[in-house]
Amino acid sequence: MLQRRALIASLGLLGLVASGSAWADDALTRVMGKKQITIAIPTDFPPYGFVGVDLQPQGLDIDMAKLIATKLGVKIELVPVTSANRIPYLQTGKADLVISTLGKNPEREKVIDFTAAYSPFFQAVFANKSVAIKGVADLSGKTVAVTRGAIEDLELTKIAPANADIKRFEDNNATVAAFVSGQVQVLATGASVAGNMMARNPQLGAEYKFTLKDSPNFIGVAKGEDKLRLKVNEIIVAAKSAGELDKLAQKWLSRPAGTLPE
Repeated sequence: MLQRRALIASLGLLGLVASGSAWADDALTRVMGKKQITIAIPTDFPPYGFVGVDLQPQGLDIDMAKLIATKLGVKIELVPVTSANRIPYLQTGKADLVISTLGKNPEREKVIDFTAAYSPFFQAVFANKSVAIKGVADLSGKTVAVTRGAIEDLELTKIAPANADIKRFEDNNATVAAFVSGQVQVLATGASVAGNMMARNPQLGAEYKFTLKDSPNFIGVAKGEDKLRLKVNEIIVAAKSAGELDKLAQKWLSRPAGTLPE
């Protein structure tokens, strides 16, 4: 009886050690072990990520996610996220990487790590041609649509006049819709998103007013996952040298990726 109890206890201890070891595996080891990577991507932010007529995600970020999976030799699971929940998805292990028009700033660097940049991006303010806006001071007394938690929200909040009426929406579709429907006078968003909106709605007479921030896109990695981050960096560097990043940017942004920070 004592021997049986000792055997059960030993097996239980081995089980705990085994499970602890599995839990301790780094993200790259887990990805390569299961031959699959889970990547968070946008589906409300054309041309970086949106749902096509076939109801499948497409865009620059989706192509970049597929490129990384191909170079790793693993299958890919795409997980749609919004600006507000993309970092929590990474922190809670719901995604191995976030490729979702993610800009790098000191606040985000406290909670996640970043690879080298993979595509260009900048945020700006847009409004009808008849609305006189040359700089941030001209937002005084105006209503401005912005996506909650996005880089343009953070930047605008820092510099907007106290009497600017900033309307925050939960995703980019809602933000753009508020501007198109006339709920707000001004739109703060990524230049590519605004360009897509203006192309679809020429009757709005919208135009670029001023830049909020130049902010290339980086890939988000969970804090401390250095093996995965360095492996993805290798892929980015090789893709840059081979001209693949320029091809992706040209395909979706009608301009090459150009010089990007590492």
